[in-house]
Amino acid sequence: MKKSRSLRTISELAQEQLVAAEDVLALEKVAAAFNVAITPTVATLLKNFPKENAIHKQFVPQVAELEHSPEELADPIGDSQFEKVKGLIHRYPDRCLLKVANVCPIYCRFCFRKEMIGAGSDAMSSADLVKAYEYIREHPSIWEVILTGGDPLILKPAHLKRILDQLVAISHVEVLRIHSRLPIVDPEKVSQQLLETLTISKALYIVVHVNHPDELTPEVIKSCASLIDKGIPLLSQSVLLKGVNDDPDVLKSLFRKLVANRIKPYYLHHPDLVRGTSHFRLSISEGQNLVQQLQGHLSGLCQPTYVIDIPGGGGKVPLGPCYAHQSKDGWKLENYLGEVFSYE
Repeated sequence: MKKSRSLRTISELAQEQLVAAEDVLALEKVAAAFNVAITPTVATLLKNFPKENAIHKQFVPQVAELEHSPEELADPIGDSQFEKVKGLIHRYPDRCLLKVANVCPIYCRFCFRKEMIGAGSDAMSSADLVKAYEYIREHPSIWEVILTGGDPLILKPAHLKRILDQLVAISHVEVLRIHSRLPIVDPEKVSQQLLETLTISKALYIVVHVNHPDELTPEVIKSCASLIDKGIPLLSQSVLLKGVNDDPDVLKSLFRKLVANRIKPYYLHHPDLVRGTSHFRLSISEGQNLVQQLQGHLSGLCQPTYVIDIPGGGGKVPLGPCYAHQSKDGWKLENYLGEVFSYE
């Protein structure tokens, strides 16, 4: 039986009726600017839902991506100014990013690195990795190394193992973290070989990217459970997206489903100023209002930190609404019901 393969062109998407025939010419322009790939798992999922649903909007190219606003940036969070050697981003004192992969199993239409990754982008060579390891060794303040990309879990297990072995051997690196979409969008790739590769002697955390409860299918939950059962803690990060998850009930369902399956919600990102993504963005006040509606109605285990990456390289800052206000008589504290209490 022939194994299904990822869809990588607009014509393939049209053949699968995932895009309208009248949009093909315009979408070819989108694909020329931004990479396209949809895994067989997600392609199957898309066919189970009507077009323009939350899954479709995340992964299927849209004509709106050709609309670029003046405030949008090719490098919205300012990675480039903190790149110390090729592929290594050192923004915060105790941790660094290592962009070990330049491709993903699937390309999110809102990705903050959508202009830096994919076919044709410049991957780290063996020599680049050696320089990165040397930089980390020379900076003992680096306590944690975060593997990112692209998607690090798309690498061949043997190559990933070599990278992990090199990092584990650096004494002051105590924690490793991997950010990945793979367990969510291509769960079959979480193989026994990959699980063995990820079994290391130092603390390893995996942060999976998931935005909507419909992404958490039985197959996805099984792939995540196999990682957790290997002793690898899983956290999640989500992006707050207009038309996808900008609804308190959707967010509650997502975060509860994650926690029920042993995945701790970690970050809820305000969408970055990525070129061609204005149709995904909502205002900060709208985001704060959504987060406030979760307070008190959702277990603390289910509450991620709502953050924004300051455009241009300022780093992440929490955006959550404030429930404490100082006055001349002390403090006024507001609970989840909107009741206000004095605190002297």
